[in-house]
Amino acid sequence: MLRQLALTDIGAAAQVHRVVFDQAMPWLVGLHTPEEDCWFYRERVYPTCWVWGRFDDDALRGIIAFRDGWIEQLYVLPAAQGRGVGTELLRVAKEACDRLELWTFQRNAPALRFYEARDFALVEQTDGARNEEKEPDVRYLWTRR
Repeated sequence: MLRQLALTDIGAAAQVHRVVFDQAMPWLVGLHTPEEDCWFYRERVYPTCWVWGRFDDDALRGIIAFRDGWIEQLYVLPAAQGRGVGTELLRVAKEACDRLELWTFQRNAPALRFYEARDFALVEQTDGARNEEKEPDVRYLWTRR
């Protein structure tokens, strides 16, 4: 089931974020505590973004947070990857926006492949000096045809 997340889903959304982030970027494990993740979603993500989730058997499997023109967060639990969950979540944002941009890390090869396979074009690469993790990143752009 796909639905917009409520404030009561903050803990589950933050947990999905942390599990996937830590799995994709193990060299950054421990960057934030679970409490900090919940604060981030409550204070920064929910007030500025539409947040949607994909549920299977009443468990949250993936999330997307987007605002007009930007995808802020897209995370799918490892056990649910490769099953269309990320594509389904991305479709929600694509239906709501004529263009979307996002940042992801250069070392996250599965994310790069995922976005490129869904018509996102690489438009910028940085050395990571502007992100909290100080990790080289890339900016992608998708526009409706």
